[in-house]
Amino acid sequence: MRKHYLDNIRWITVVIVVIYHVFYMYNAEGVLGGLGRITDLPVQYYDAFQYLVYPWIMPVLFIVSGISARLYLERHSDKEFLMSKTRKLLVPSTIGLLVFQFIQGYVSMSLGGGFDGLKAEGVPGFVIFLIMVASGSGVLWYMHLLWIYCMVLVVIKKIEKGKLLKAGAGTPIWAAALMLLPIWGSAQILNTPIISVYRFAFYFVFFILGYYVFSNDPVMAKLRTIAVPLIVLAAAVCVLFTVLYFGRNYADKPINRGFLFSLCAYAGSLAMLSGMARYLDFSTAFTEWMSGHSFGLYVFHYLGISSVALFIAKPGLMPAPLCYALSLLAGFVFGYGLYAVISRIPFFRWAVLGIKGKKES
Repeated sequence: MRKHYLDNIRWITVVIVVIYHVFYMYNAEGVLGGLGRITDLPVQYYDAFQYLVYPWIMPVLFIVSGISARLYLERHSDKEFLMSKTRKLLVPSTIGLLVFQFIQGYVSMSLGGGFDGLKAEGVPGFVIFLIMVASGSGVLWYMHLLWIYCMVLVVIKKIEKGKLLKAGAGTPIWAAALMLLPIWGSAQILNTPIISVYRFAFYFVFFILGYYVFSNDPVMAKLRTIAVPLIVLAAAVCVLFTVLYFGRNYADKPINRGFLFSLCAYAGSLAMLSGMARYLDFSTAFTEWMSGHSFGLYVFHYLGISSVALFIAKPGLMPAPLCYALSLLAGFVFGYGLYAVISRIPFFRWAVLGIKGKKES
């Protein structure tokens, strides 16, 4: 049976990511990035939304990716798995940069005045172009890390020969709770110094937990029974995190390496996992459509948000509330619209979206 709650976690989390990026684009409290403040408010209290969701929105996607990897490998060989992940993850996040995502690089650099600074320093035009292409990575960092994790997973599988899967199937709730310790420990290592989203060890632990622990039906059956307490705990912890750190950079050290951040990440992920498994493990025409288009929304939404910021909000052509609303609308329009177009164009659908055939989901 298909685990519909995994599909629902994906598309709901991606929708939250879109909303998060709208607040991030115009945020004035804590994180440097995007366009920044466009209001006259002394404090943008609604920026608290970023603090509430940031710690767990990507960890839960890595858990789901780990579970999905387990389900795929039950029906396919390691070679098929590696080839599939290379096409669906590595190709769009590398070749796709040169084919399409360089546009995102242009918009992002224009927002921050990157071109002017590089030209003033006498950087050659070809080098500036390469920087622009690299800047187009944007949200594709998730695909970079996930591809690496999938490659490493195949090596681990060959070494442990199924023993870890058997052990993971018997994981009791108290042992699952103790997984917070390796998550916290992993938050301290293998973090890139400038681009803070590349947290190789931190997200890898979530991916591995998804594959070896939460892909097991007995473990998920236990989680379903405590879904409500987990949701309450996650809400309380995320509110506490927001209150304590509002106005500070939540996405970089020392905050993102702290125990409370790791607790928010894990509690929020378990709340989503258990809550969706208990209450939204079903499929409708709407959820199927949303699930089938969630990848396109993830890949293209930020281009819509940042384009509105560059061409409308930055020149001050509209009041701030309209800029927020238009950015949110553009995120969905660009996400679904570009996916509908590019997924139908030969070569481009392979290079930008990793789609081999026209009808491939």
